[in-house]
Amino acid sequence: MSSSLTVTSLSYSWPDGTPVFDGLDAAFGPGRTGLVGVNGSGKSTLLKLLAGELTPAGGTVRTTGEVGHLPQNVTLDTALRVDEALGVAARRAALHAIEAGDTAEEHFETVGDDWDVEERALATLGELGLGHLGLDRTVGEVSGGESVLLRLAALLLRRPDVLLLDEPTNNLDLYARRRLYGAVRGWSGVMIVVSHDRELLELVDQIADLRSGRIVWYGGNHSAYQEALAVEQEAAERMVRVAASDVRRQKRELADAQVKLARRKRYGQKMWDTKREPKIVMGARKRAAQESAGKHRILHEERLAEAKERLDEAAEAVRDDDEIRVDLPYTAVPPGRTVLTLRDLELAYGSRVKGEVQLRGPERVALIGRNGAGKTTLLRTVAGELDPVAGETTAHVPLRFLPQRLDVLDEELTVAQNVARFAPDATDNRIRARLARFLFRGGRADRPASTLSGGERFRAALAALMLAEPAPQLLMLDEPTNNLDMASVRQLTTALESYEGALVVASHDLPFLTSVGITRWMLMEEGELREITPEAVGYSA
Repeated sequence: MSSSLTVTSLSYSWPDGTPVFDGLDAAFGPGRTGLVGVNGSGKSTLLKLLAGELTPAGGTVRTTGEVGHLPQNVTLDTALRVDEALGVAARRAALHAIEAGDTAEEHFETVGDDWDVEERALATLGELGLGHLGLDRTVGEVSGGESVLLRLAALLLRRPDVLLLDEPTNNLDLYARRRLYGAVRGWSGVMIVVSHDRELLELVDQIADLRSGRIVWYGGNHSAYQEALAVEQEAAERMVRVAASDVRRQKRELADAQVKLARRKRYGQKMWDTKREPKIVMGARKRAAQESAGKHRILHEERLAEAKERLDEAAEAVRDDDEIRVDLPYTAVPPGRTVLTLRDLELAYGSRVKGEVQLRGPERVALIGRNGAGKTTLLRTVAGELDPVAGETTAHVPLRFLPQRLDVLDEELTVAQNVARFAPDATDNRIRARLARFLFRGGRADRPASTLSGGERFRAALAALMLAEPAPQLLMLDEPTNNLDMASVRQLTTALESYEGALVVASHDLPFLTSVGITRWMLMEEGELREITPEAVGYSA
């Protein structure tokens, strides 16, 4: 029997009582499924429910085999050896004992039929680019990205029937991502992957779009999903126009009917006043007219109500495609003007920039490299957060830096107040008008930073920096798409498309980098910064 995972009438609520799922039905069969949806739609929660890590308030989750789950935030005990983290330590120790001549029965029971466990473990590590670790190293010696791959290796060695992956590429560099892509391609069981990584989603067989507690299925990979969605949205927008036209027509017909009824009423009153007909006849005619008028009015009001309901239903089918609009004066940088100069720079933790490197005009630089290579250290040094060990960095224009942690926001202040910190001379009206362009309209600008979702928090931090005075002519972003849903990534892309200053982006998200018009690619490798071509990283700009 092939593996499968079935959800029936699943219900679950947040701790504050807000429902996440109410009667959700879904079935996942063999193949790779990409689970997508906006931040806060419940994707990670659904994976935890499928993995049995959360208990549903109602409904059932059934699977025909073992489930393996790779959570979004991987934490491993740093004291563990690699073989312990992989879950093969006991079988490996028993195998070594047997090879040393110890024929105790418990060793054979521990090994079972898994006589090649050590070879399989080393082969799996090698496939994921972790062959250099060996099995006797401790987890404390591996990087954050390697921890993710190590946890994945443990799952692959278990050979679960169902594999659940939650944002598996978030903390992986380009090289580690390619290893993970290979593992995904080779998976033959049931796989459900939550991700905003477009390259990863190109490898799936179908897309499950989680929206308002329901799943809508789309066959094919992410590109096919985008095409299908575009067709759907075009049809939905057309239905909105038709429904809106019908509402306007029903309003006109209701108004016309009310005018006609008013004329009849005036005519009847005139007949009554002049007493041109017998009183009993006029009374009967008046009652009949009132009944007819009432039915006529009710008929048109019902038609109008139905038209409005159809308009509401049509509008619900149209997704919120609001885009951030950036129209900032004084951010443009003339071509050829020097924006940033790095000279014989030695950074904390051992990285360096040899000779002189200059950023000129409105260039857009991609800063790439393995995890721990020194990209963040370089950006923090340029931003003035870290002092260089030697050499100098000179910014010739106003600059702003948005770190991965988004800690530029004061949690206790509202969105508008946070922006005011960076633009103290701007009036409140001016700040709010600008924030509207970042989709913080009306009362949304008065929400405390501590209450914002991941996507909202990013928009607020980006707004605070880009609306700062003086306007930044050099903007530096460190892994900006981490933990952003697809809609937020699109919003960021459109914002950066309209930004006219120079841009430096440290990222492992190659489709995002090419979408914002990168003009130079810089690689931080083995502690040194050098310029490369886009083809050198396997992606053409």
